[in-house]
Amino acid sequence: MGPLHGLKVIEFAGIGPGPFAAMLFADMGAEVVRIERKSAVRRSLSLLSLGPFDVTSRGRRSVALDVKRPEGRDAALRLIAQADALIEGFRPGVMERLGLGPDICLAYNPRLVYGRMTGWGQNGPLAHAAGHDITYIALSGALHAIGAPEQPLPPLNLVGDFGGGAMMLAWGMMAALWEAQRSGQGQVVDAAMTDGAAYLMAMLYGVKAAGLWSNQRGANLLDGGAFFYGTYKCSDGKFVAIGPIEPQFYRLFLEKMGIDDPELASHYDPSSWPLQREKLAAIFAQKPRDEWCALLEGTDACVAPVLDMDEAPAHPHNCARGAFVVVDDIVQPAPAPRLSRTPAAIQNPPPEPGADTEHVLLAWGFDEAEVALLREAGAIA
Repeated sequence: MGPLHGLKVIEFAGIGPGPFAAMLFADMGAEVVRIERKSAVRRSLSLLSLGPFDVTSRGRRSVALDVKRPEGRDAALRLIAQADALIEGFRPGVMERLGLGPDICLAYNPRLVYGRMTGWGQNGPLAHAAGHDITYIALSGALHAIGAPEQPLPPLNLVGDFGGGAMMLAWGMMAALWEAQRSGQGQVVDAAMTDGAAYLMAMLYGVKAAGLWSNQRGANLLDGGAFFYGTYKCSDGKFVAIGPIEPQFYRLFLEKMGIDDPELASHYDPSSWPLQREKLAAIFAQKPRDEWCALLEGTDACVAPVLDMDEAPAHPHNCARGAFVVVDDIVQPAPAPRLSRTPAAIQNPPPEPGADTEHVLLAWGFDEAEVALLREAGAIA
């Protein structure tokens, strides 16, 4: 019974940010019904499907429809007519060609919030071009700012797909749903990953305008340029992350580390950072990671171990917070953030494509005879 209990969301199956956004709604208690291509039932048996390991598909039910058939399209519209929101992640124009574009769906359901997730947006010179996270964030300025001085480095697909994409889509849809409660009118949410990635850079664009940020990677406070904000290799080959930016935290860091080198006493002179980094690297290389963390972690020295994906779920802080959960023997992140009265929860594991087709149709107002007709027409699987 999460905070979005009672909200109905239709998700057209896709990859990356669309499913992640739908997972956010499902984890918060919304009823999310995924409409899969009928052919996805066959594909689910192939090596191309993550199946139960498709963590971002958790929490919803799956209906397999052939929306290219009139019967399948009409069935989809009947579901959409009862929904509060819709999520789709196709290139611009695809839903329109299927007869399921915003104009038609809003005619069936004027209160519908129609969420559109793309890389480049619904308009603009690149709107119809293919791309992936790396190309979308390249256009925003974010990719240029991340990496070593000699070359930008892809930050996984966290900045475009999930931060600039899924999170912004969910935020925009929730804003539109709030407005629809008062106006009674739905609207289209045009979420573009390149827009969202640029939005995430708001603080850095402000800092650059103030003359406090350089376009040169590895020369700034937060991009690895500062020796006191980065990672260091320890004697066992593992890494620690440090970030004692404020003077009082840096003083405590030096004290805890037992450092009295006058060349490390001050940390705000960029011209000294290369030498200071070398000195600090030599110190960290003297002990294993966990020994340093036993000394520094949990203090205001701002130090933490760099954990891999096997280690992170077992860390005492993550265990105490319940930051990771196990569902059907699969370790995965728990829903976030935490709500005090109506907490989020994982409703169910990822469904097999089409596993809930008949159950959902019956629950959403179709009768047995109508379901049988859809089956005979080849519109459902």
